[in-house]
Amino acid sequence: MRSSRGFTRSHLRLAVVAGLSLSLAAVPLASRTLAQAAVSSNPKTNVNPEALRFANDLLKKMTLEEKIGQMSQTAMNTPDKKAVDDGIRKGQIGSLLFITDATEINRLQKIAVDESRLHIPLIVGFDVIHGFRTIYPVPIAMAASWEPSVAETAQRMAAREASSDGVRWTFAPMVDIARDPRWGRIMEGAGEDPYLGSRMAEAQVRGFQGDLGPDHILACVKHFAGYGAAVGGRDYDSSNISDDQLWNVYLPPFKAAVDAGAGSLMSAYMDLNSVPATGNKFLLHDVLREQWGFKGFVVSDWDSVKSLTVHGFSADDRDAATRAVNAGVDMEMTSHTFRDNLAAAVKQGTVKESTIDDAVRDILVAKYRLGLFKNPYVDTAKIENISAAQRAATRKAATQTAVLLRNEGGLLPLTKAPASIAVIGPLANAKADTMGSWSLAGHPADTVTVLEGIKNKFGNGTNIRSTTGVEIFRDQPSIFDDQFPDPKPVLTTDEAKKAEFDKAIAMVKDSEMTVLVLGEAQTMSGERASRSSLTLPGKQQELLEAAVATGKPIVLVLLNARPLDITWASAHVPAILDVWYPGTEGGNAVADLLSGAANPGGKLPVSWPRNVGQVPIYYGDNLTQIPRDPETRYWDGSSAPLYPFGYGLSYSTFTLGNMKMSSTSLKKTGEVTVSVDVQNTSATAGDEVVQLYTHQRAGSASRPVRELKGFRRVQLGPNETKTVTLTLKAEQLGFWSPAKRIPVLEAGAFDLWIGTSSQAEMHSEFTLEP
Repeated sequence: MRSSRGFTRSHLRLAVVAGLSLSLAAVPLASRTLAQAAVSSNPKTNVNPEALRFANDLLKKMTLEEKIGQMSQTAMNTPDKKAVDDGIRKGQIGSLLFITDATEINRLQKIAVDESRLHIPLIVGFDVIHGFRTIYPVPIAMAASWEPSVAETAQRMAAREASSDGVRWTFAPMVDIARDPRWGRIMEGAGEDPYLGSRMAEAQVRGFQGDLGPDHILACVKHFAGYGAAVGGRDYDSSNISDDQLWNVYLPPFKAAVDAGAGSLMSAYMDLNSVPATGNKFLLHDVLREQWGFKGFVVSDWDSVKSLTVHGFSADDRDAATRAVNAGVDMEMTSHTFRDNLAAAVKQGTVKESTIDDAVRDILVAKYRLGLFKNPYVDTAKIENISAAQRAATRKAATQTAVLLRNEGGLLPLTKAPASIAVIGPLANAKADTMGSWSLAGHPADTVTVLEGIKNKFGNGTNIRSTTGVEIFRDQPSIFDDQFPDPKPVLTTDEAKKAEFDKAIAMVKDSEMTVLVLGEAQTMSGERASRSSLTLPGKQQELLEAAVATGKPIVLVLLNARPLDITWASAHVPAILDVWYPGTEGGNAVADLLSGAANPGGKLPVSWPRNVGQVPIYYGDNLTQIPRDPETRYWDGSSAPLYPFGYGLSYSTFTLGNMKMSSTSLKKTGEVTVSVDVQNTSATAGDEVVQLYTHQRAGSASRPVRELKGFRRVQLGPNETKTVTLTLKAEQLGFWSPAKRIPVLEAGAFDLWIGTSSQAEMHSEFTLEP
């Protein structure tokens, strides 16, 4: 049990409320404060007794400097190799970052195991965000599948590849809720909704970690907490979040990941309500350790301990190290304020050595659970590069995550191969951009582009022509520049650019149909990639409008990781397919979707704005004194989204009916089942996602107009009908009340909707009993 961070056994057992394990016990409300609450024992997060004994025995043998060494991580992107070797040999480095060469990992591991005094192995971390060598669809796309098993499978396959190369720790999943698409890191999360985000968070933890065997890696849930609410959607900017929003929106996915057994968490860069997250004791101790009973370890984000001084929070490096470790940071990423200052802080009495012991114990337990003490080396004969199984898995994932936004006149699928197809756009044959951001270990040469996929599918008998039409590139530095440089302009004169544009439009005119592949270059999304506009970058909008003006059939395929301003396209382009950044097999997956070999079934995990002036926009806002009317909020346009949360079309058609509830009265410890018949009214097999929403009519606080509480993706054959049953537990109706300052589960009347988006119309009512 942690001397300074462990939860108290005398605390009463907690019930799950609004995705958070917070007290509902029969204790006077005045005494039931959040600071006193604690979670019940969770077998998934309990420390393995054998691992704990091993770690405690090893701790007794360690010097203070060796303990601090375990708390120090070194980046290997630009290392002084001799200094790294010496640091490992002296026990001053416990973890390495940004290294994927198995031979070099083995060499460094051998120094740690054979040449350091205590023979403690290194743990090697890397950003395995949506694949390793084989790249899967970006996380926001996985959320668009509305099928947690898609995310779980993708991360399990990624873990298998990464672990075979010696990477045993990933800095994922990112579970930050994001409601402002200007923020570039919206691509790493599951979108705007805490319930969907929670289900995707726990699925990814299961996929990465499994039983922490040799084919799995340690998950690191990030960024704790509130990073996705950066002011103005500007990366690294402060987050100012009300207690209501923090507890009811931003924290639930983290809690779900902790409950799923996540082995580590990462602190965030930004200020949360004026206290930097990396020095935030409320987050890292009071919530994470005391209330949730988290027993893994916390790593800082890149340089975020040292940056406490840049924030104007700490006075200097020693103060930064002291405040970070006392707040609950166990390992420092890349900077060396721990290594250089903690020993002196302990001797001065500003940091207790028991606090250091708590941190090191958790790190050692993680290494033990990963099997690193027994088998620290990589078997280089078993390194798994891109395999047929990996390719098949990512191709399937890319078809499951695509969202069909528009299909007027049934233009898609192309069940009969056209005589000629023009594949136009700056992303049509762009390999790195098909992979997407955070594909750092991927090889662009392995990637199938949309053009290549269409050639693979339609090449026999169809005349396929292609050109870029226009160019897009990012003219600001990107953290990904070293790995995947932005495409640079090759058309240096206005005449050359006009000639290329005219060439593209001529191809459109001369082809039976056109696939326009537009969107954002992969360096335009991700970290340090916020945008002040959501328009199609460069001259893509002009190309789109000119192509449509030809009168030829146009299919718009979007490569992106955030909603873009496609309001004009939504009224003028007959078919729009959002494939996000689909990964290594993206082009083949797109061809499967265009041809009908695969049927789109994805749904939006975000509300899609009409323009940037609407953001932030999300479906779960509160009622106000004026009934909701999208035409009354802006005088110069609608305040409704272009496409609502949960929206997505299919080549099939579906109807929902015969909704039934097992009861219209629900006890506070009970549950109710809701069933609905889903009928495929077409001759095409397809998937539909049934979604359940609720609303509390009255209580101690205004509640969102709708809240997602359940969903299920179901496959139906031609003209098939299935009954889908969803279970709603009373505890899901609880929330943290800003009026009472505690979690509550309040009796009263509730609305319930079943449908296929957040605009579901099938309605019923029920009562939660006192």
